[in-house]
Amino acid sequence: MDRDMDERTTRSGFTFHVRTATDIDDPLLADFFAHVSEDDLRFRFLSAMPHVSEAQLRAMTHVDHRHTESFVAFTQDGSLLVATAMLACDPALAHAEVAIAIRADHKARGIGWELLHYIAGVAAARGIQTIESLESRANHAAIEVEQDSGFRMESVPDDPTVVRVVKTLSPA
Repeated sequence: MDRDMDERTTRSGFTFHVRTATDIDDPLLADFFAHVSEDDLRFRFLSAMPHVSEAQLRAMTHVDHRHTESFVAFTQDGSLLVATAMLACDPALAHAEVAIAIRADHKARGIGWELLHYIAGVAAARGIQTIESLESRANHAAIEVEQDSGFRMESVPDDPTVVRVVKTLSPA
């Protein structure tokens, strides 16, 4: 396995590897998003869409690695991309937004929970003070994972369909 990959094991015992996404991952991500449920696509992008565009894929893999970082997670043997995550920071590198998507056939294995903890650790190591995610109020599974991970819920003024979940990080 690539030495730049971090091994993670979920509470259910599922082991996967995470690494920073690169431009060679565009085709893998295109295939990955073809295996994400319609609801999860809508929750990830907060918009109904039939598929993820090439421009959106490029935005996930062609990043500056300072203010934005994208991650890909593979099965233990490296044969299948099972999740992706993005950490997008403000210019001061004090606050960041997190977004995660899991392949439909790999949900309920603890991947999202473990990936969220991994990204929170990366953010804390970079000195980021808070991380947040905007969630559709209908995305009960993600909100439950985030609350279980120490996030607090906040209303979003003027939009009752979404909620902001925020976590203050401890310096690494």
